[in-house]
Amino acid sequence: MAKHNKWSKVKRLKAVTDSRKGKVFSRLSRELTMAAKAGGGDPAGNARLRTLVLKAREANMPADNVDRAIKKGTGELPGVTYEEITYEGYGPGGVAFVVQVTTDNKTRSAQDVRSAFAHQGGNLASSGAVAFQFLHAGQFLIPPEQIGEDALLELALEAGADDVLTTEDGHEVRCNIHAFDKVSHALDTKGLKPASAEIAYIPTVTVPVSDPAVAALLQKLHDALDEIDDVQAVFSNEETG
Repeated sequence: MAKHNKWSKVKRLKAVTDSRKGKVFSRLSRELTMAAKAGGGDPAGNARLRTLVLKAREANMPADNVDRAIKKGTGELPGVTYEEITYEGYGPGGVAFVVQVTTDNKTRSAQDVRSAFAHQGGNLASSGAVAFQFLHAGQFLIPPEQIGEDALLELALEAGADDVLTTEDGHEVRCNIHAFDKVSHALDTKGLKPASAEIAYIPTVTVPVSDPAVAALLQKLHDALDEIDDVQAVFSNEETG
C-alpha cells in the first residue's frame, strides 16, 4: 500500500486471485446474491449485478456458480439470509478503517472483526466514529489505454458523475451513490471495462505512516481482515512513503 493508491490495491488483489480462488468465489457469490436481491436478477436492468457478473467472469468463476448465486438472490433457489453490515475502527497509528461485511451470523462477524483489530493493536469504534473521514461514493478505475481524459470527462459528466481524476495509473471516475447505475451503464455502452467498479469509501483525510513497524502492523491488519470469510471490502486512510 505504497501511498494511498487504490490502483495498487487492485493490482495486489488480481495477483492473489489465482491462489485464493475459493475465497474470491465465495465473496463474489455473496455480492451477486445481494445485488440480485436488491435490484433483480437481470443484469441488463441491474448495473450493480452486471458489474459483478463481469467481475466474476474475469475471475474465471464458473457460470453455474454465478447463476446459482443470482437465483438465491431472486428467491428462485433456497439460500441463507445475508445481512450487510459496516464496521468502523482504528488501526495502528490512528489509521481509520471501514470494513464492509456480508454475513448470515452478525455475532460471529463482530467477534472475528473485533479480534482482527485487537491482535494488531487496533480497536473497533462506534458507528460514525471514522466514516466522516471518507467520501462514500461510486468509484470506477479506468485503465488509461481505454480512453483519453477529455473523452472520459465528457462521457462521465453527461452520465451524472461528479469528477474524473487522472494519474499515471489511469482514470478515476467518482459519482454520487444514486448515479452509480447510470454512470456504469454509460461506461459499459462505450465499451469501457473498469479495473474496479464499486461503491467505495474514499479517504478525504489521510494519515501519514513513516514508521516501518506501524506500516507492518497495518499490513497484518489488512491481511487478517481479508482472511475473514464474511468481509467483503476494507477501506483505510493510511498514506505510506
